Amino acid sequence: VRLGFRMARGLAEAHGAALVASRGEHPYGTIDELWRRARVPVAALERLAEADAYGSVATDRRGALWAIRALNDAPLPLFAAADKDGPPQPEAPEPAVQLTPMRPGRTVVEDYGAVGLTLREHPVWFLRDTLRAQGMTTCAALDQLRDGRRVIVPGLVLVRQKPGSAKGVMFITIEDETGIANLILWPSVFERQRRLVLTTGMLACHGRVQHEGGVTHVITERLEDLTPLLRQVGEQEWTPATGRGDEARHGGTPDARQNPKHKAVLDLHTPRDIYAPERLSNGIKVETRDFR
Repeated sequence: VRLGFRMARGLAEAHGAALVASRGEHPYGTIDELWRRARVPVAALERLAEADAYGSVATDRRGALWAIRALNDAPLPLFAAADKDGPPQPEAPEPAVQLTPMRPGRTVVEDYGAVGLTLREHPVWFLRDTLRAQGMTTCAALDQLRDGRRVIVPGLVLVRQKPGSAKGVMFITIEDETGIANLILWPSVFERQRRLVLTTGMLACHGRVQHEGGVTHVITERLEDLTPLLRQVGEQEWTPATGRGDEARHGGTPDARQNPKHKAVLDLHTPRDIYAPERLSNGIKVETRDFR
């Protein structure tokens, strides 16, 4: 499955059109070549890198962002003149750099931050062992359970519906890596957990299975907010240094390396995965469809 440029958040339509027009019948070989052929701002290339759109030039999200950092919207005149007589040439040789690969969970988080979805593993897949240990089932398994059985089913919230003709009943659709589940909330349940219902990105439904007319629902008795658990997908495995190593002599004063002006020094003392060359998203945020 290939996603269009329109899916990349922050990418202007004009810049996407310029990339397609300049490509023509000659695919881009490198990011540097793409930049100078399409003549789009570096910021536009960054939006594409965040969306992991450079697979055709054999580089991933992190490698692309690293390469783009070497570019500048004002190319050097000498190299701009040289490009007129042949194919674009890089302005400066870049030494090969071995970047720390992004973990699968972090890659999925960044997909949601830049595109709003992922073509990789479903976020709930990364949490399945934890959910199973808590006695939670999958959405796909609901069809195999007997009518009336009590279950706990977790998932990302996709749709909230509260039709005017439903007399206050709310319908919620959730999704995990196996499929979707339809939840029914009676008015008393909705009012009791109104804030959670309207704000949570991932929940666990405690309720009873109902099979009726060939359709399976879960009659909700209680909802549990699993958003804190969802934030664990792609969390950093490293813990940054909390202060200087010479506090015995100089006391516990604020660490000057925490000042952004001294980031180059900070990088020497901090695991490189924390200050990696990408803007890390704060977590997975699913855009729900609400009809109320």
